Amino acid sequence: MVEFELPEELDTEFLSLIPNQRQFIDELLAKGRIRSYSLAIDRSTLWMVVDALSEFEVMELISQMPLADHMEPFVSELMFHQTRERVLEFSLN
Repeated sequence: MVEFELPEELDTEFLSLIPNQRQFIDELLAKGRIRSYSLAIDRSTLWMVVDALSEFEVMELISQMPLADHMEPFVSELMFHQTRERVLEFSLN
């Protein structure tokens, strides 16, 4: 899981990169590389759960994000990430 600390003031450069960031995240969500992506209501913190084999792989992904230079990431390894969607998946076997 990655916790990003966002800037207190969102300047015009940051705001102009949001559409590119959303497109990047949407693509990774569709591919299953990102499992969840959440923003605090006060826009101070962003959380992202990534499906990766190593912290290095996570950092590589973060470096490709359009907003990477504007956010401070803190990476924590998770044992598991349970979601409602995972519980309700049906096996066709």
